[in-house]
Amino acid sequence: MSSKTAEPCRCASEVRLVAAPKSDFIPSVVRHLAEGFTSRRWSSHIEPVEIPSRRETVDLLLQAQRILFPGYFSSSTMPSPSSLEYHLGHNLTLFHKNLSQQINSALRHECFRRNQSCSHCGGRSSELADEVVRSLPEIRETLETDINAALEGDPAATNADEVIFSYPGFFAILVYRLAHQLFVLEVPLLPRIMSEYAYHRTAIDIHPGAVIGDSFFIDHGAGVVIGATCTIGRRVRLYQGVTLGALSLPKEAVKRLKHAKRHPTIEDDAIIYANATILGGDTVIGARSIVGGNVWLTKSIGPDTKVLLKQPELIYIGKHGETDNEGGENGNL
Repeated sequence: MSSKTAEPCRCASEVRLVAAPKSDFIPSVVRHLAEGFTSRRWSSHIEPVEIPSRRETVDLLLQAQRILFPGYFSSSTMPSPSSLEYHLGHNLTLFHKNLSQQINSALRHECFRRNQSCSHCGGRSSELADEVVRSLPEIRETLETDINAALEGDPAATNADEVIFSYPGFFAILVYRLAHQLFVLEVPLLPRIMSEYAYHRTAIDIHPGAVIGDSFFIDHGAGVVIGATCTIGRRVRLYQGVTLGALSLPKEAVKRLKHAKRHPTIEDDAIIYANATILGGDTVIGARSIVGGNVWLTKSIGPDTKVLLKQPELIYIGKHGETDNEGGENGNL
């Protein structure tokens, strides 16, 4: 043990003088902010009409996971075969109730925003929730094909459990399939809240308006963007960084083309490798075609076509540079 005495901490003895904040300007800032919001020059939601809750919308996704994949995401005791129907019934009832409430808020907010009467929003929200619940078996069936696509397309996938628990691409697809159903039913706000949450978790941005066939697989996933009017066929595989986007529009054309087809069509069995960019509503990638990594496409290609970048010339710098595998000489600077 060292005999050296530790120096006492002087922090407690130090007196720190902090100037009191000047608050005489705060009322003027408050007035400026309030005027901007109440005059409607700035976007805000300060009216009595309820707006959907982001937190509760995300909770709906987590509830849907427990329904569609019983036993995987439940915090309570795992359901047994004998209690499965009770488990599903309890969770579906809760899901339907919560979904109805959020749809109701979304519809009422939309009516208020458009200065429309909202006399039927309550009944309509329950009917729309009914439609979503009825669609769950079909959604689950499609998700099973997406799981199989991951197992068939990725040698690193050892089993379905691994895909369900840990594949970001599969989670993004699950959220898309739920959000797309709400989008088709013309429920405002909720589909985009869901897709934004999936993007936040996975860095995969799938617009709920896109139409995507079964057996869809996104490998790795980060950076994938799929636009609102994109159409993707069956058994399509995408890799990280793929953009299926729109061509840049002049300002005056944005409103005019708002509902036009602006994003590409990818036909059945196509494969699109990492960081490829495919743009434009008239662009079609034919069935069974392959688009290589880093390719930029703004025009269609036919079925059974490969589009690849020419092999770049590599330059090696260093004392131990050797002839490359293709027989080319290393460049010297």
